Amino acid sequence: EGFTHAVLLGMGGSGLFSEVCSTTFRVEPPHLDLTVLDTTDPTAIRRQQRRCPAERLLMIVSSKSGSTSEVSALSKYVYYTLAEAGVEPGAHGIAVTDTGTSLEAQAKAWKFRRLFTHGPGTGAEVGGRFSALTFFGLVPAALMGIDTAILLHRADAMAIRCGAQAALEENPAAQLGVVLGSLAMAGRDKLTLLCPAALASVGTWIEQLIAESTGKQERGIVPIHGEPWRDGIPYGTDRLFIELHMAGQRDGDLEDHVRSLTAAGHPVIRIEWEDPYDLGGEVMKWFIATAITGSVLSIDPFDEPNVQESKDRTKALLERYTREGRLPEDDPPIFSDEHMVLYGLRGARQPASLTQACAALFEQLRPQDYLAVLSFLPRTPSLDEAIRALHAALAKRLDHATMLGVGPRYLHSTGQLYKGGPDAGAFLFLTAESAEDLPIPGEPWTFAVLKHAQALGDLQALQQRGRRLLRVHLRGDLDGGMQRLQRSLEEAVTQIVPR
Repeated sequence: EGFTHAVLLGMGGSGLFSEVCSTTFRVEPPHLDLTVLDTTDPTAIRRQQRRCPAERLLMIVSSKSGSTSEVSALSKYVYYTLAEAGVEPGAHGIAVTDTGTSLEAQAKAWKFRRLFTHGPGTGAEVGGRFSALTFFGLVPAALMGIDTAILLHRADAMAIRCGAQAALEENPAAQLGVVLGSLAMAGRDKLTLLCPAALASVGTWIEQLIAESTGKQERGIVPIHGEPWRDGIPYGTDRLFIELHMAGQRDGDLEDHVRSLTAAGHPVIRIEWEDPYDLGGEVMKWFIATAITGSVLSIDPFDEPNVQESKDRTKALLERYTREGRLPEDDPPIFSDEHMVLYGLRGARQPASLTQACAALFEQLRPQDYLAVLSFLPRTPSLDEAIRALHAALAKRLDHATMLGVGPRYLHSTGQLYKGGPDAGAFLFLTAESAEDLPIPGEPWTFAVLKHAQALGDLQALQQRGRRLLRVHLRGDLDGGMQRLQRSLEEAVTQIVPR
């Protein structure tokens, strides 16, 4: 019917596997060029709108609960922009959800062309991050032209290899789960993923599965993904490395890096795929291994209590905005000038400069802690690149493991670990006013307000738990502010960790 592109509106487990499929497999016409939109940032949403004309776009609304706030807002916006473009929105819509949800009712009211639901005994019991091999992962995969029968066959074969009847010494999931759990108990709780560019999204999927499944009850495994390799700075004894690669696709630099890690005495697990369809078996292995890891750590891998907490705080802030027409005032700043305002650093002395504030955050890092950069900045190409550069600079100069999370996406993955896991993280939290905004049809708030409420809600949750935190709120020239912040961070690292 002329569709060439698809946009999947889904957060966390409802969207990450589709992102893996779109980057792991070669997708060609007549199948759909699919992207995942998992943000409330107006700039990113507007950029997605420019990808293709409305008449060629298929909208996939994906939410297990059916009431995910980001998905609800995005679906309303895309539905009405399709209508404004003169096409029949329902004919451009597919929904994936559980039976009895508000999304199911909405899809019927909007007359979507297809509705996929899971009910009791047919998938409703499967948690979101374990849903890759249900409709949530398979519907988008089929639209991209991936042979889901082969994908499921590989998953079935791995399930047999990892089943209760398999000998433990020949059970890949048992081996992986016991190693992850036991090494974490021994202090090697920084699971560092090494993936070539073609498989980088697999690392993102594993990051969410591990962080959300194990990060609770003040324990958990910290997945490190996308951290630049270090030159000259030894890794700590808190690391376990997992390398993933495809047979026949040699990466000499990655192989050299793995050899150096092994020579230095670090444990390294090497996983090789024969072809992209081994993805089906890989996710099955990680599902079972994650459950086993939870058993070793004595936690329930199937709940995510602190994810809901941030959602509840965001909801309360939006209700206040509806009553008062504004979000609450910030706490008194610890430092400000015309370009930025700083908050946080409880227990530290009042900084006289940005560099002093950065140094105070680094001083709070203990051995085997990690530093996470959490960004709610506008999603412009220049700011995205600046955030990656900032993370790279810190990763190459700090002794500690480093993470990078972009909000609100990380709220549905590593956010559980940050709040429910061990108090082993220090957080650099970046916010700014949005220069661009978009309305949410039927709501009294806009996307910029929703995004700001999500940032404040997560800040509140982190602060309630006494997490070590420096918030940098940029204003004015955001690109210039990021350059200044990176210079100050590098100066602070030099003061704290002389090289």
